Amino acid sequence: MELYQYTARQLQQCLSDNEVTSEMIVNSFLAQIERVEQEIGAFITVTADQALEAAKESDIRRRRNELVSPWDGIPIAVKDNMSTKGIKTTCGSKILANYVPPYDGTVIRKLKAAGLPLLGKTNLDEFAMGSSTENSAFAKTCNPVNWAKVPGGSSGGSAAAVAGYEAPWSLGSDTGGSIRQPASFCGLIGLKPTYGLVSRYGLVAYASSFDQIGPLGRSVEDVADLMNIISGYDQLDSTSVNRDCPNYAAALTGDIKGLRIGLPKEYFAQGLNDAVKAAIMAAVDKLVAAGAVVEEVSLPMTEYAIETYYLITSAEASSNLARYDGVRYGLRVADEDSITMFKSTRSAGFGPEVKRRIMLGTYALSTGYYDAYYKKAQQVRTLMRREFAEAFAKVDILITPTTPTTAFGFGEKKNSLEMYLSDIYTVTVNLAGVPALSMPVGKDQEHLPIGMQLIGQHFAEEALLNTAYTLEQVKLKEGCVHE
Repeated sequence: MELYQYTARQLQQCLSDNEVTSEMIVNSFLAQIERVEQEIGAFITVTADQALEAAKESDIRRRRNELVSPWDGIPIAVKDNMSTKGIKTTCGSKILANYVPPYDGTVIRKLKAAGLPLLGKTNLDEFAMGSSTENSAFAKTCNPVNWAKVPGGSSGGSAAAVAGYEAPWSLGSDTGGSIRQPASFCGLIGLKPTYGLVSRYGLVAYASSFDQIGPLGRSVEDVADLMNIISGYDQLDSTSVNRDCPNYAAALTGDIKGLRIGLPKEYFAQGLNDAVKAAIMAAVDKLVAAGAVVEEVSLPMTEYAIETYYLITSAEASSNLARYDGVRYGLRVADEDSITMFKSTRSAGFGPEVKRRIMLGTYALSTGYYDAYYKKAQQVRTLMRREFAEAFAKVDILITPTTPTTAFGFGEKKNSLEMYLSDIYTVTVNLAGVPALSMPVGKDQEHLPIGMQLIGQHFAEEALLNTAYTLEQVKLKEGCVHE
């Protein structure tokens, strides 16, 4: 097996045993990027020189016994909507095509402090608005499982980089499923943490009350390890929660005896692919055999999830994206006066989906419509939060499909509503601010991965990771972990 095929935890062991160097590991991944990147298109920017320099510095620290963390020297890829000092941060948009930030976001600083070389910045739907990475202004990203299929979105590049063995793990952002849906389509583990658990400082905002950074990996252990690196309070983020973070890797005991699992009936209704449902129920049976107990629960407000989500997020996007005016930074289209310049810049810089959401959000916030749309959506959001709290009074975690189907083909979703409905099972989590994890539980008749979503109450990441780890270990024993 080549180094680029190892998980991050396996690479850590190789480094600890002095079998390899960080430079050898980084070179292995850069060679794999060179081989497959033309077909996959996971990266917007590959930072080969910086990664090699960081790897050499890590090797020097190792020789001196001065490692800065257990993961020192293991490379990573990062979604291109996280601010990286001296490295382009484009958000997949023409309006930021040449923007180079003067600072690192908090998660980037934490990665550097832990000694992780950065392999590059990954492709995404423009400003993280999309479910297929077809909305990127620069290129499409293909699903490494099947190049004719989308990798999901908006963190499609981050998922494809890991699934294509171009990086051992990666960071994505999740506003309505943008980590979990690509993880599902690409057969990975993807975790959307509790809102406020991971700093958003340096994450280019789409919808500020929804956005959250999280890890993607090929094993639950890798995702838990990466959570240990990136989580924690940050005074630079006003929404960061000041609480002690546990050791997420230590929570992986494989013991789920007595765990109460709820199956929301609304998530298993009409519109769910039969193969997806069968795979999830088979996985639930394995968890029951491991000691969990299952009961049906109800989340009736799920019916209003898509409308509520797109009204609120579009309103927040309308406000957040007003800063891209051609004056301060980013694209500027020269014109005869400031008003015309402003209009021309935004017309040329934003793609169709971003414009659509800005217009929807501006309309929802406008005089005469604010109460009827935005305020009403916020009231529904409050009811959804209460509904989740009531469900978690009865059960420890909820299990649902991650997506209604497996990965679809490019151009298959003919209109925006069809695309939006692919997030039907994930947006409720962001509306409630609770954590959720997607993990592979099988494949359909086209051999495309099927994802199962585990949802927990606030700060229940340990329970989610341990449940996923337990199922992963069961599948390993059965020899079907990569099915």
